This record gives sequence, C-alpha cells and structure tokens, in this order.
Amino acid sequence: MQCLPESIMKRRRLYIAGLAGLGLIILVSIYKCGNDGERQASEIRKCFFCDFAHRRQGPPPILEVETDEYVIFKDKYPAAQHHYLAIPKEHFDSLRSLNRSHLGLVQRMQAGMMEFLKTKKVDPKEAIIGFHLPPFISVHHLHMHGIFPPSDMSIGNKISFMSSFWFKKSEDAIHDLEDREL
Repeated sequence: MQCLPESIMKRRRLYIAGLAGLGLIILVSIYKCGNDGERQASEIRKCFFCDFAHRRQGPPPILEVETDEYVIFKDKYPAAQHHYLAIPKEHFDSLRSLNRSHLGLVQRMQAGMMEFLKTKKVDPKEAIIGFHLPPFISVHHLHMHGIFPPSDMSIGNKISFMSSFWFKKSEDAIHDLEDREL
C-alpha cells in the first residue's frame, strides 16, 4: 500500500473532524428543539443574560462596556484569547426575532464591539464578529460574539464560528435586517 503525503493526510483528518463536528452540532440542535412557545416564556422569566445586563444576579461577569442598550463582557468559555459577548439589555430570543426596527441596535452593538476590541489592541477587521442562529444557540438571548485571534481556535470552534447557516457575521446580519419588514 502506497503512503499518502502528510499534507493530504492532514487535509483528510481536518475534513473528517469538520464532518464530525457538524454532525455533533446537528444532533445537539435536534435534541434542544422542543416546544418553543413554552420554552420562550419560561426562559425569559429566568434569563441569566437579562440578569447580567441589569446586574440582578451575582456574581455576574465583569461588564467591560455598559450603555443604555447593551453590555459587553468576557465569554465564560472563550474560544480564543479574546472572546467577548455583546448582549442587549432588552430580551430578544435570537437574531431571527428581530426586524428592521432593530437595525440600529445591531449596528451600535457591532460598532461598540469593534471599538472595545481596539482597546484590547485587536484589529476588528481580523476578528470574528457575529451571531449563532437557531437552533444552534446555547443561550436564548441575543448575543454577538467578538473573537480574536482565530488562529487560537480549536477545529471545532473554527467550524462553530464559520460563516454558515448556523453562524452569521455581523455585517451579514445587518444586511439581512435592512431587508426585513417592520
């Protein structure tokens, strides 16, 4: 049997790992799906992101940025050296629950995340900034990720945060909101 070059073997391993990661994401999302109406009502009542944003529950994460509309804090399970979340103070289940009237909020969250990353000596153009889409969300409260450097990320995280049908970069989310009805 002829041996394949290491570069081809490495690509095959990455491809297999990517497929396994995608399969796992799909299985988890299927498992998490249930009666959305019932889930939404109960989760809004006990949303810990709402508690963080309004300083109602402790110990909350350290709020790196706080405005009248949103807060930014370090992700509890960082995918890279710099991994922050921007969450609105008003509860929205996900990006899909927004309409065109929320365009300004998402633009301000994006601008705020970019300015905040600059204070960490991060070029926002090199960072991953965006949202997971249902059913691929772990917390049912709209949250924008800001991650840098992508080179720190594991293969699973690279898959989880790549632009796809489960993750939308913030500029793509803004373009989508521009086309939505009020």
